[in-house]
Amino acid sequence: MALKAQLENDIKAALLGGDRFVADTLRNLKAAILNEEVAKGLRDTGLPDDQVEQLIAREVKKRVDSATQYDAADRPELAENERAEIKVLETYLPEQLSEADIQKAVDEAIAATGATSPQQMGQVIGAVKAKLGNAADGATVARLVKTSLQP
Repeated sequence: MALKAQLENDIKAALLGGDRFVADTLRNLKAAILNEEVAKGLRDTGLPDDQVEQLIAREVKKRVDSATQYDAADRPELAENERAEIKVLETYLPEQLSEADIQKAVDEAIAATGATSPQQMGQVIGAVKAKLGNAADGATVARLVKTSLQP
């Protein structure tokens, strides 16, 4: 089932089940997807699942940043709300790979691209992200590539 169709069904199920928080979180996600479709001129055809996953990952990252800022401002009730939304949104993302699996992909990408210096970091990160997609956190990939390319 397409990710958008699953999202629509889950919104209905949450409303029928009386879970207003999940329904509102998923409605906000649906609105973000619609905004992205309109911005890219894909309103009629819709975004492919891989782009929807990227958008969900961005939304999760926004909420992580917000929760961090709320914690710093001593607003734990708002931070907890953001964390609850993260849990709902993460159910639509592929399972995240372990750091060891990401390191293996980084090593393979370095061998494939022939990268030997930090100036070639972008090529390696691009190759790893193309291979792993949204199953790997971009910050983790960048950190592992940087460490691997240090002289």
